[in-house]
Amino acid sequence: MDDIIKKAGFWDIYQKVLANERLSIEDGRLLYQSNEILAMGYMANIVRERKNGHNTYFIYNQHLNYSNICTNLCKFCAFGRERGDALAYEMSVEEVREKISQRINEPIVEIHMVGGIHPDLPFDYYLEVLRAIKEIRPAVHIQAFTCVEIAHLAQLKGDSIENTLTVLVEAGLGSVPGGGAEVFSTRIREMTCADKLSGKDWLEIAQTIHRSGLRSNATMLYGHLETIDERLEHLDALRLAQDQTNGFLAFIPLAFHPKNTALDSLAGTTGFDDLKNIAISRLFLDNFPHIKAYWVMLGPKIAQLALTFGADDMDGTVKEEIITHMAGAETDTTIGSETLIRLIKEAGRIPVERGTLYDVIEVHD
Repeated sequence: MDDIIKKAGFWDIYQKVLANERLSIEDGRLLYQSNEILAMGYMANIVRERKNGHNTYFIYNQHLNYSNICTNLCKFCAFGRERGDALAYEMSVEEVREKISQRINEPIVEIHMVGGIHPDLPFDYYLEVLRAIKEIRPAVHIQAFTCVEIAHLAQLKGDSIENTLTVLVEAGLGSVPGGGAEVFSTRIREMTCADKLSGKDWLEIAQTIHRSGLRSNATMLYGHLETIDERLEHLDALRLAQDQTNGFLAFIPLAFHPKNTALDSLAGTTGFDDLKNIAISRLFLDNFPHIKAYWVMLGPKIAQLALTFGADDMDGTVKEEIITHMAGAETDTTIGSETLIRLIKEAGRIPVERGTLYDVIEVHD
C-alpha cells in the first residue's frame, strides 16, 4: 500500500496519520483535489479503527417532524413550506401522541425530532410535545431541535439560550441533532438561506449546548454551490469548536438532494463524492469520536462501503424519514434493525446497537 500512497502524493499526510498528528487545511485541500479515493479510504480506515476498532454503531430510533411550516424557506430545502401551501402541515400535541403510540411495541430508544421555523406556534407547544413523548415513553431519549430551532425557541421565550435549554431539558430534551449547519460560508448562506441563523451563531449555540452539559451532533451539507475551500473552512470551524467544548458526538456529512428544491438544476452527488467526503471528514476531524454514514441520504450500499472509508455509524432504523424524501431520495423511509445488522456484518464489521450517547445496548457479534 505504501507505493499507492506515494503515487497518490499522500506520503506526508500518511505519516501524519500514522503519528496521529493533525492535518492542516493544505492537507485537506490536497485530498479534495485528488481522485485517489482508495488511498484516502485506506488512511481514513486507520483512523476509524484506531478510534472504534471494527465496531459499527446503529440505533433503533423513530423520526418525528412536527411541522414543515417554515419562515426560512432555504433554497436547498424541499421540506419547508409557507402556511397555506397545499403540502404544509403541523401536528397537534395529540397527533404527536398518536405517532409515538403507534410504535409503542417496538424497542425504540430514541425519538429524533426536528421541524421548520414555525411563525405561530407558541413556546409552550414545544414543551407540551416533549412532555407528551416522555409520558408515553418515559425511558426514551429525545434528540430534538437543531441549533436553528433552539435560537428560535429562545426568541419565543424571550430568554437566553442557557435558560431556554434548562426549561427544555426539564420537559424531556436529552440532546440536540446536528442539522441547520449546512455550510458555514457567509457567501453560501447569503445565496441559499439568507434568513437562517448564521454559521457563526450556529457554532456559538452548539458550544452553549455543550457548556450546558448536553451533547449534540454536527453536519455539513455538501454537493451544491460550495467550493472545496468552503468545505474545509466548515470542517476546520467544527474542529476548533470541538477543541474548545468537546460536546460533539458525531459528524454527519449530508449529501445534497436537489429534486423539488430551488436548486433542482444541479446534479447532486455521486457515490465517488460521498465516499471521498466520508474519508476526508474522518481524516480531518481528528477530535470527533464518530463519523456517520447516514444511509437515508447515501443509500444503504454506499453507506455500507463507507464503513471502510472512515465511517463507524449507520444511524438507525429511522422509522419514517420524510425530509430527504421530499427532496427526491429513493431510499426506503425506514429500515429494519436486522437489515442494518446484515449490512454491517457483510462489510466485515461488528454491529453494535447503541443509545443516543453511544452507550452500548447489545453487540451483535
